[in-house]
Amino acid sequence: MILIFRARGISRGTGAGELLVSPAPISFLSGVDPETGTVVEKGHPLEGRSIAGTVLAFDHGKGSTVGSYVLYALQRNGKAPAAIINTRADPIIAVGAIIGNIPMVDQPEVAIGRLRPGTRVVVDGTEGTVAYEGDLLPEPGA
Repeated sequence: MILIFRARGISRGTGAGELLVSPAPISFLSGVDPETGTVVEKGHPLEGRSIAGTVLAFDHGKGSTVGSYVLYALQRNGKAPAAIINTRADPIIAVGAIIGNIPMVDQPEVAIGRLRPGTRVVVDGTEGTVAYEGDLLPEPGA
């Protein structure tokens, strides 16, 4: 089953890949290695995982404005996510996605916590849509 839901487009373009969901905010400055695309923040739920080529879904970013340039460096090094989905975009992540040409949306109609990691997803930042190929996780408390 393919589910298409609306979101607010932040950075134009289309990106597709396997969904990687973070239950915690991400700091790109000192939290992600720009050479490898690996999450290096100690204790982060995605520590040791690569974000390269994934559709990266997380609530929002955290940390320094230099994080925008880390997203740009990830793209230059071929280690950026294929696309980003945020619950609410903050300026650091939005600017990084825009300068790095990484498609990005926020405010999705379906909560990030209902998206099943590993599912194939296509994000269209120009149209503000997410195509999700699979079943949703149950709502918390259901």
